[in-house]
Amino acid sequence: MEEKKIIDTAGSGIDGQNKCPKCGATDISLNEKTGELRCNFCRHTFMAEALEDMKSGVGDLTGEQIGSGAVDIDKNAETMVTLKCSSCGAEVVVDLSESTHARCHWCRNTLSINSKVPNGAVPDVVLPFKMKKEEAKQRIEDYVGQRKFFANKKFKSEFSTENVMGVYFPYMLVDMKGHATFTGYGEHEKDSYKVTEGSGDDKTEKTVYIVEGYDVKRECDVEIDDLAVESSSRRAGASQVNETNNIINAILPFDTENCVKYDANYLKGYTSEKRDTNKSDLQEIVDSQEQEAVKFALNDTLEHYDRGVEWKSINIEKQGEKWLAAYLPVWLYSYVENAGTSKALTHYVAVNARTSETIGSVPLNKSRIGSFTAMIGAIIAAVLLGYFAWSSPGLEVKELAISVGVAAIIAFAYFSTIYNKYRNVNERHYFEEETKIELKNIQKEDNYKKKYETKDATLLDANNRDVNIVKLDGKH
Repeated sequence: MEEKKIIDTAGSGIDGQNKCPKCGATDISLNEKTGELRCNFCRHTFMAEALEDMKSGVGDLTGEQIGSGAVDIDKNAETMVTLKCSSCGAEVVVDLSESTHARCHWCRNTLSINSKVPNGAVPDVVLPFKMKKEEAKQRIEDYVGQRKFFANKKFKSEFSTENVMGVYFPYMLVDMKGHATFTGYGEHEKDSYKVTEGSGDDKTEKTVYIVEGYDVKRECDVEIDDLAVESSSRRAGASQVNETNNIINAILPFDTENCVKYDANYLKGYTSEKRDTNKSDLQEIVDSQEQEAVKFALNDTLEHYDRGVEWKSINIEKQGEKWLAAYLPVWLYSYVENAGTSKALTHYVAVNARTSETIGSVPLNKSRIGSFTAMIGAIIAAVLLGYFAWSSPGLEVKELAISVGVAAIIAFAYFSTIYNKYRNVNERHYFEEETKIELKNIQKEDNYKKKYETKDATLLDANNRDVNIVKLDGKH
């Protein structure tokens, strides 16, 4: 790619104030219903200007481009910034670790950081909240209400949506233009037939598959738009062992095409988390997710290979890549189970403040779910044993084993269903399917290689539908 280019996304204001374009007042707030800003003095409503670089198509992207809010964090940069109020001349100190705006204590004008500060506190773009707190509280109330039967007793008595908070979380939005080449081996099932193996009680029927193998190659141009990656090390790709951070990841995607140029007025009344990672920290995650998105998009060209494809060589040559730092809005409820102990676990219920997607983790009443699981297993075992006793005199060891085995399987399935419903430990953002991607000029090459018989139902080394998850520490 070409030499790095810095996109200047700094605000146009030079006096530390974001003003109403109609009357010049700085007392401005967000209307969550419309996503617009509203002047509390003249009641004028307006939208912050869109970032021109978000309007331009990915197809025009060349070289490496980085927003001024996404440049590397300066570890020596001050978090305490002094702003001079242009209205009365007073100097006001803003702690960027806490906020990017403040009020002048003399004239009450709102002062905001307009220029990009090299410490990760000020992003390039922001996606405004579009859901009021009351609606978010109701969604969280409904979500938890559907999961109270097996919920922890203390949690149920302490649950309250009053501590729901609106939070802007930091992300990197990445566009990429490139050319992809995938080569590998694929299989198609031509026919099948049954064979009998063994004799007597050990006799079994097996399926033999008649398979055609092909050398497979796919080549195409690729355009990826707004791949969103967490830029907080706390959440980038993995949960902390004592927090259910995957919940926040799982409410993606956002409608990032509606992001606007950063304006601190959007942050009033909400909290925010500062970015603490650089592009270099996240590059491996981005590279992997771009590759996986292309791989899954190519599956639409592999319908003939019903047994799967093993991609052996993957190469994506990037022609352009653009990084912008963004704040995306989330309504968040948190609860600490076993607070103050070594077993403390923070549970989150998160609401995407743009799409209303709601996912959470609810602490379980382990004794109750254990009792119900055991009871279900016992009932299933009793029913099966009764059936065997009724159908033939005397219970054989084999029948007893079948009853216990089936009961255990059903009980485990019941427990897993409840656990997944309450805890959602495996929920995540399915970036490989939800990323906005376009493949152009697809070239297909399929060369017949061989025909053979096998008892394997699928291609054992197929990887075209496997997902590679890369975490911030580089582990998979």
